[in-house]
Amino acid sequence: MEHRIPPILLELQKNSQQLFGFKLYSWEPISLGWLNLKWKLVTDRGKFLLKVYHTQRFSNIDVLSRALQQQQRLHNTGFPCPELLTVKEEVLHRFHDEKFIIMRFCPGKIVKPKYMNKQQMYELGTVTGKMHRILNDSSISVESNPQFIPQSRNERLFHWNNVIEDAKNNDKAHLISNIELQLRLTETIDVDSFGKSTAGWTHRDLWVDNLLFYDNKVSAVLDFDRLNFDYPELDVARAIMSWAFYDGILRTDFASAYLAGYRKENEYRNGMLVDSLRMLWYLESVWWINSQMDLHNDIQVRFAEEMIWLAQNDEKLQKAVGGL
Repeated sequence: MEHRIPPILLELQKNSQQLFGFKLYSWEPISLGWLNLKWKLVTDRGKFLLKVYHTQRFSNIDVLSRALQQQQRLHNTGFPCPELLTVKEEVLHRFHDEKFIIMRFCPGKIVKPKYMNKQQMYELGTVTGKMHRILNDSSISVESNPQFIPQSRNERLFHWNNVIEDAKNNDKAHLISNIELQLRLTETIDVDSFGKSTAGWTHRDLWVDNLLFYDNKVSAVLDFDRLNFDYPELDVARAIMSWAFYDGILRTDFASAYLAGYRKENEYRNGMLVDSLRMLWYLESVWWINSQMDLHNDIQVRFAEEMIWLAQNDEKLQKAVGGL
């Protein structure tokens, strides 16, 4: 059966030399990612990655362009992230109705939590701290509000009660205990404390698939598409849950190694991790805990497990990581 070549690749075959200064030899699809399409390109100038954006994921082109420009700025400082190819200084390109980018293909491998070591956690913390320091060096102005504006307690309780009703109405009784767990923590957690954190420019997608390592070093931070004005400590909490949480345990020595690296580059108040993890739970629990979570894929299952663990262990967090 003959495979149809996507028009954008045919266009690059014809015009890549004129537009981007390389001759395209071959390409290979990459399955990682949600909705967006990706190919590894082999050219006379080495390997690149082509990413075509899905309209459902990024409707605000100005916000996406700003995020990509910050990725390029980070790269220009020597920060480990892919270089974007530009046309007339633009990093985001158009082919008919499609928006796309082309960037250097970075060496390295994804490291799952099972295989992560403490030196890698330290290096990841160092890179995260450096990223936050550069992003918030006043090169771009702050915004009036962060992306995460926490719902009130009553709004969130209303949400969880609706999810419980959905589960009951759809014969998902086996899910209700984990949903009720979220509701009970919502009843007691200090919601007002979340809005008191310091906001700034942040990556907002710092998890396993978006980091590459070479030996113990971070070789590339990937996927800056969601970069926006938010709470940098959410990046910290997301990274710690993504790599320090394994087999139902939050490895405090891994969290400590990460924060030691982070504090080498940027400020993070001692004892702050408990609040950061709680904020992460309040942000993400509504994404992953729902009446259809028995249909989650492997990635979604992992995120849901993290939210369930945080809700189950909230009262123990202070003792476990209160000094970090």
